[in-house]
Amino acid sequence: MSGHTRAVVAPEYGGPEVLTTVEVEVPHPGSGQVLLEVRAAGVNPADWKAYTGVWGTDPTKLPIRLGHEAAGRILAVGPDVHGFEPGDEVIAHRAPGAYAGKILVSAAACVHKPPAFAWEKAGGLMVGGTTAFHLLEATRVAAGETVLVHGASGGVGSIAVQLGVGRGARVIGTASPRNHDYLRSLGAEPVAHGPGLLERVRELAPEGVAAAVDTSGTDEALDASVALVADRSRVATIAGFGRGAELGVQLLGGGPGADPGTAVRAAARHALVDLVIAGKLDVRVGATFPLEQAADAHRAGMAGHSSGRIVLLP
Repeated sequence: MSGHTRAVVAPEYGGPEVLTTVEVEVPHPGSGQVLLEVRAAGVNPADWKAYTGVWGTDPTKLPIRLGHEAAGRILAVGPDVHGFEPGDEVIAHRAPGAYAGKILVSAAACVHKPPAFAWEKAGGLMVGGTTAFHLLEATRVAAGETVLVHGASGGVGSIAVQLGVGRGARVIGTASPRNHDYLRSLGAEPVAHGPGLLERVRELAPEGVAAAVDTSGTDEALDASVALVADRSRVATIAGFGRGAELGVQLLGGGPGADPGTAVRAAARHALVDLVIAGKLDVRVGATFPLEQAADAHRAGMAGHSSGRIVLLP
């Protein structure tokens, strides 16, 4: 079952205005591959960093296919695929080129989607979820401890909160006041970021904070973290690489000098799905866009105004 499909590409470097939807060929699935009909594709900062120049402007990489995670239905399987068959509903990560109607992905990148889990939630689970899982593993968050989550209402932060609560930790989360009720609903104690953050956290946790995870990348978040947490190996950031390196905290993800945590993140996919099935993990979707409006989705993501994940629905 091959043919053509719509896909979002960046034919040149620039802002979201360069994005366009084109017809691309979809080959038959090869050994170990499945052909996926995409029902939802998560939008992540890595997607726009690829074409806006943040990661360089190598002309040999053009045109750039976009997207890293998807949820969909398997249309066909290639040779040597075990455990999946046509009709199965799956979540795929890593799924290069996920902004498309159909994609070929490795069967090893797929996990079965919980039947009651909405497509748009499933499409936005894995990039944020595996990152959050890596943060908590790296900082060794355990039951009975207090952990501080910076950017707690965001795509990664909100899952880190739920994972921390699930581990039996006390979670303090920074967010704008408009998101404090949301954090309480996840089981966190909210605190406003901005001037006075350190004092506000100390007031909430006079006995101290065991670990801190930063999804915001601000100097404020990192400086407060090292002031509160005695052991800098229990502070980790996925965004503040410059300041984080100066302070000697853990750098995780795709930044300079960061630990990508490939094995940890791959293993996390099954754990995340198990938590969803158990009713202990949810994804808040803030906005959905059709494939052809990927540029608008990216503008919304760059502005940071969406209270929840942004997802494309092909």
